[in-house]
Order: sequence, then structure tokens, then C-alpha cells
Amino acid sequence: MVPFGGWDMPLSYPSGTIDEHMACRTGAVLFDVSHLGTVRVTGADAFERLQWALTNDLRKIGPGRAQYTHLLDESDGCVLDDIIVWWVDEHTFDVMPNASNTDRVRNAIGGNETTASRAVIAVQGPQARERLSTVFAEAAAVKRFHVAQLEWEGVPCVVAGTGYTGEDGVEIAVPADVAPRLWANLLEAGVTPAGLGARDTLRLEAALPLHGHELGAGITPLQAGLGWVVAWGKGDFRGRAALEAEQARGVARLLRGIATEGRRPPREGCAVLVDGQPVGALTSGNFSPVLGHGIALAFLPAHIADGTEVSIDVRGSALAGTVVPTPFVAKKK
Repeated sequence: MVPFGGWDMPLSYPSGTIDEHMACRTGAVLFDVSHLGTVRVTGADAFERLQWALTNDLRKIGPGRAQYTHLLDESDGCVLDDIIVWWVDEHTFDVMPNASNTDRVRNAIGGNETTASRAVIAVQGPQARERLSTVFAEAAAVKRFHVAQLEWEGVPCVVAGTGYTGEDGVEIAVPADVAPRLWANLLEAGVTPAGLGARDTLRLEAALPLHGHELGAGITPLQAGLGWVVAWGKGDFRGRAALEAEQARGVARLLRGIATEGRRPPREGCAVLVDGQPVGALTSGNFSPVLGHGIALAFLPAHIADGTEVSIDVRGSALAGTVVPTPFVAKKK
């Protein structure tokens, strides 16, 4: 167990991080992600409040759907948090911030925090729906980025076809006192428990950003390669002017993928050099269990192209790498 965002979280279970990682890529795993916040925003004005506060356009979806979006700093356009919105019904939205950002998000959008009253269990992997169907068939039928209000053994739940692994699956918000029973049933159905270690290597292979690493203070959606999250056509939104100014002057740096040679893992904070000159630093890095070599993310000058040879300074020794497209591991069709 390790501290994470004010919670005690499992780093791994007895099978170990690599086995948990591969179980998600080939079978099905379950994560306890109850540390994610839930801010419920309700009322006739809920849509308008979220539409102004967040970057994406809720008009692209509707009740019963989910959307990835950002909350920006008004002054410089940096990402205060990246968020999944579950549009539960016409006037009810469950806004899902990162663990340490829940208060910040609630202050920006209003609403009531319901984090303490529920647990969230993520079931992920190519066999996730098959295994889940034996325990909670209605949840297994919830499509990708759809949301449904369901009951499991007479208990109300909210289920979304979302996740953070690059694999298919769902996330189930269930009353906290019922969660252990649902978890036990999923274990009996052959779903492997997985911890933070596998969650991090899985999201890194999928090149999914982590707040505090690829998103956060001084980092805008444009720099992170997430311009698609910004709905320029919806009208004004929080932080729009700052993003427009950055777009007009040109984005100076971009988040890029780096593949390194051998099994030695590159690590966050290591300097990236081109022709012996520092050009950036790693925001995340680790060994890829699927690829069998190191992978990393870094903000690099915008002119650096895929195929550029780089050197990573790992505690004074050089680790050879190449700038590559992301994701490192694409989801199987």
C-alpha cells in the first residue's frame, strides 16, 4: 500500500505489477479507483455551468453519455484538471476529477461531492465484458463512453464505459458498503486484481496523460497534444482567451513519445538531449511489459520530428532513445 492523493492505495497484489499489466492486455483486471472524485452537479442550469467551465462541448453528446474534458486556469490556460463527465440524466452530471483536485473542481463548477459515499471499480481488458457479464450483465452491456443507471442485487449503481488503460471496459460507481461484495464476486469470476503500478504502466503504453506529469501548472491542452478537447466553436469558456493567444503565437513545445533501448527504465525528470544539447525532460517513463523496452513521454521543442535520435541522462549515464509516435501500444481492434 502507498499514499496517493490523500488515499492509501494498493501498488500491487501478490501476482506483481508485470503480471497484472499483462492480465489487462490479454484478459481482465479490476482496479479500485475510489480515489477518483465525484462531484454531482444538478439542476436546470447544470448544463450551462459545465459548458462554460470546461473546454469540451457537451452538445456533442447527451444524457447517457460520457465525455473527456479539461478545466483550465483562466489566466494562462494551463490544465487545472482533466476530467470525465458522466451525463447521468437530463439535469444530473457526475463530474469525475483526479483525486487531489476534487476541491479545486468543485470550487469551479459548484455541485456536491459524493466521493465518500461510493466506491468505483474499474473492470478493464479484452475479456472484461465477458467476465463481468456473469456477475453484472447489464453493466457489461454499457457501451464505450455511454452511461447507465442500473441496479446490482437491488442496489442503485452508475456505470460508464470508461477507463484509463487503453483497453475496453467499464467503471462502476457503487455504494461504498456494497463494493466489497461486488469486488469478491468479480474475483470469483476470474478477474485479476491490479494496483497502481500496473495502472501507470498501462496508461503510459497508451500514452494517456497523468495530471501532475503531462498535465498541470504551465501545461496547456495544445502543448499536451490534446487540442481536440478544446471546442472552439461552442462560444466562450474558462481559459479560452489564454489558449487563443498561445495558438496565435505558436505552440513552442509538444508532448512526444520516446522509445529507449534495452530494459532499463527511463524515469521522470531525466534530461533529454539531442546532439549533446538538452531539449527537455521526461514527464513519465518506465519499462513497457508489452514491448520489452523502455518508453517515456517528454515535452520537446515543436520542430523535433519523429525518428529523431535522443539521449536520456539517467543518473549520469546515457540511455539511447528515439522520438516515436504514440500510443506506444495501440488498442487491439
